[in-house]
Amino acid sequence: MAGTKAGGLKAAATNRAKYGPEFYARIGQKGGKNGHTGGFAANRALARIAGAKGGRLSKRGPAKKAA
Repeated sequence: MAGTKAGGLKAAATNRAKYGPEFYARIGQKGGKNGHTGGFAANRALARIAGAKGGRLSKRGPAKKAA
């Protein structure tokens, strides 16, 4: 039954029986605690500078006018 909806429901029931009814809440909690927003989301000015550098380093060459 691997990969079917019925198999998934059976696996979920097994997980809850083995590890308790809060099994999925606990693993979801771990994922939520693990996420830390950083990088460009934390510093918009840095994102702007990096984007400008990327734009200057474009490999496509100057824009050509459409005929």
